[in-house]
Amino acid sequence: MTPLSRKRLAILVLLAAAIAAGGYSWRRHTAADAAPRYQTETVSRGDITQTVAANGTLNPVVLVNVGTQVSGTVSKLYADFNDRVKPGQVLARLDPALFLAQLRQSQASLASARANFILARTKARRSRQLFSKGFVSANDMDQAKETLAAARAQVALSQAQVGRDRTNLDYSIIRSPISGVVVARNIDIGQTVAASFQTPTLFQIAKDLRVMQIDTSVAEADIGQIRVGQPVRFTVDAYPNARFHGKVRQIRLNPTIQQNVVTYNVVVAVDNAKGRLMPGMTAHVRIIIKHKPHALRVPNAALRFKPAPGDHVQPAKNMGADIVYRLRDRRLIPVPLKTGARSSRYTEMLSGNLKEGDRLVTRERGGGGRTGGKFRIRLF
Repeated sequence: MTPLSRKRLAILVLLAAAIAAGGYSWRRHTAADAAPRYQTETVSRGDITQTVAANGTLNPVVLVNVGTQVSGTVSKLYADFNDRVKPGQVLARLDPALFLAQLRQSQASLASARANFILARTKARRSRQLFSKGFVSANDMDQAKETLAAARAQVALSQAQVGRDRTNLDYSIIRSPISGVVVARNIDIGQTVAASFQTPTLFQIAKDLRVMQIDTSVAEADIGQIRVGQPVRFTVDAYPNARFHGKVRQIRLNPTIQQNVVTYNVVVAVDNAKGRLMPGMTAHVRIIIKHKPHALRVPNAALRFKPAPGDHVQPAKNMGADIVYRLRDRRLIPVPLKTGARSSRYTEMLSGNLKEGDRLVTRERGGGGRTGGKFRIRLF
């Protein structure tokens, strides 16, 4: 083969490659133009549940901190964690030695005061008889009366001291004030407890764990939608596949402010008849604000869609705050809506020129359907 023939063959090969590449690029461009440019979803009917999300902690409705009014050393324990107790049941005892000694001393003082009172009363009676006969002066008679009154007051004081020491001895026995379950025990045998201005907590007793409550923190932006009696759904980490139910019982007016963020405590009443829920569990709460069954609804993605610059959009009048777009002949047709309840995926349509089954644009596909490329050949 001559050099001229080889040169012609190389040129023919390059031309064939260029034609093939151009054909491939043209087919790709044509396919891209034919592909749908927008992704759509239909207007449908179904239930819409609007909720407010919050987190909270499960707590007993009544939680009593059992303390002590006297100081001493724990000598005996009669209750432990998870024990069921009744009102008046003995939970623990403090060493009574000092209280018994104080009580005996007060009783001895009372006995002495009574003896002095009897003696003063006898002297006063005798002085009265002698005074009537003129053998005792009026001054001596007054002193006898004063001695009798002082002896009577000393008896009353000693009786009060005996009552106080007997009460202290009774306080050395720690009793349950309510019927419930011991959820915490903070003492052990041999431990010394000191009653001061702040009474130490020895036990914590939950009144009834079959009925509990969730203390949730709701943001001030959502608190205006919360009402007493609204249904609540919640989950706990211990049972991720279980759904529990409750009701809003109270909206507390006292705000909590942390780093300029204001929240309010919303108390949710919970039935715990099966005993699966425990104090301290974290609850992920959804308070149901609105529930619309079989409502005409549009996807939230359609409400969020905004046409890109250069899109073919048909102008419209009376554009409302909420607008969705239909696709007709490759043009976007805006449709103003009046909306109602809103869930995480759908929004209720109260009025608008739409019907069930209409398709709405939710987003533009990748590349915008305009992915035609330019083909270049570089010769080396």
